[in-house]
Amino acid sequence: MPRRLGQHFLASQSALERIAAAACAPGTPVAIEVGPGRGALTACLLERAARLVAIEVDPVLIHYLRQKFRDAIESGRLTLIEGDVLQTDLSQWGPAVVAGNLPYYITSPILDRVFAPPALWTRAVFLVQSEVAQRLAAAPGSRDYGYLSVLAQVHAQVEVLFDVPRTAFRPPPKVDSTVVRLEPRDPAGDFGIADPKEFLRFASACFRHKRKTLRNNLRASYPADQVDALVEGRLRAEQIGIKELAAIFARLNKRS
Repeated sequence: MPRRLGQHFLASQSALERIAAAACAPGTPVAIEVGPGRGALTACLLERAARLVAIEVDPVLIHYLRQKFRDAIESGRLTLIEGDVLQTDLSQWGPAVVAGNLPYYITSPILDRVFAPPALWTRAVFLVQSEVAQRLAAAPGSRDYGYLSVLAQVHAQVEVLFDVPRTAFRPPPKVDSTVVRLEPRDPAGDFGIADPKEFLRFASACFRHKRKTLRNNLRASYPADQVDALVEGRLRAEQIGIKELAAIFARLNKRS
């Protein structure tokens, strides 16, 4: 069948099996696949998960998947959802593993959806562009550290698993890809962040202009005297770890 919506489909069976194994132990109760495409990873996940929910926005691919996996659908092991994952409440299927090949341009929105309360994901394994994987796992002070790093690491332990070369795809993309695994973490316990949504709004402001200092980025959101009093105000956000950002957030939002 023809390529759909500019997608590059992973064709390496060994890579597909490694992704499925990283996501699901045998007998995993429920898994959710984001963007199953032609169903290559779907088949591998079905071998390991008791039930799989696959969310696909393309109606042509949905029709193809219904034919390909007719038996799994009829048995109730596979549920196909025709829709946009960004508009889908993933918590409706209860605690679940999440896996998929994420398009570069919507990686951050998909992570927002996975992390949205009530966040019932138990693990997430994603194939992303290698550049994105480095950003997800980046440490403060590195060139890759930014808002996407903070978004992911507030909610998850990020582990870079293995690279997938462009030659493993049909048709080959212009960049290499990497598989990352996310394990849930407790923002309050690990960082003292009681309200992740508000903290991430603050973090987004901190990184609004990457080359500007914290002071310059935050003046649009907080009184000048508060911002000017920050000891860290002359630093750029990329130089500050999550715990330190959380402490700054707490000081700026302290209720008297």
